[in-house]
Amino acid sequence: MTSAAEQPGSATPYGTPEAPRIAVRGEAHLEVDPEIARIGITVSARGTDRKDALNDLTRRNTAVLDLVKTYGDAVEKVETGAFSITPELARHGRGERVRAYHGRVHITAELTDFTALGELTTRLADLDLTRVDGPWWALRPDSPAHRRARQQAVREAVQRAREYAEALDATLAALVELADTGAENAHPYGMEAPAFALRGKSFDAAAPDQPPALDLEPERQHVYAQVNARFTMSPPVL
Repeated sequence: MTSAAEQPGSATPYGTPEAPRIAVRGEAHLEVDPEIARIGITVSARGTDRKDALNDLTRRNTAVLDLVKTYGDAVEKVETGAFSITPELARHGRGERVRAYHGRVHITAELTDFTALGELTTRLADLDLTRVDGPWWALRPDSPAHRRARQQAVREAVQRAREYAEALDATLAALVELADTGAENAHPYGMEAPAFALRGKSFDAAAPDQPPALDLEPERQHVYAQVNARFTMSPPVL
């Protein structure tokens, strides 16, 4: 932002002897706990008949969604992504003979209760032909941590400018410009590298009804902010 006294064409880029300018950068780095965890769930099915494969995939997909929904408010969002049913052609023989059909559905779930996260992931991975990827830890786009980082960067810019002025036996007079050069999460939302990938068993009749829950430690998030600031100060004592 620019003061009314500094309209385009009348501003002096480097100040004047009576009103020297100081240009500084303020930076902030916060390390905070994540607010959400995202997991990816891939449900698969296979059959020699297209309809049978599709029916099996529908059944498994319903089982996964029902399980996720049993966790209530711990799950903030559930979304179904890509769906595919693909024929597998026989390697030998004449013509295009279909050997089997492969179906796949991808589901994404976001959780805010990390206590339930470990239990849900292991229960999902225990389902037949089900793969679990994640978690991806993240902050919400409107997380207060971003605001705290921006405010801290501004305070640091003011403090740094004041120290430069004091070194010249001068004082800050006015803020001329404050430019946001970026205040963002070090790892973009939802893009953190997955901590694990679990594949569901093909079959295991002897498996217990409920596997032990994974002990997952939330990964701390790094938030950065930077601002460029320009000030005028009183004439220095040289």
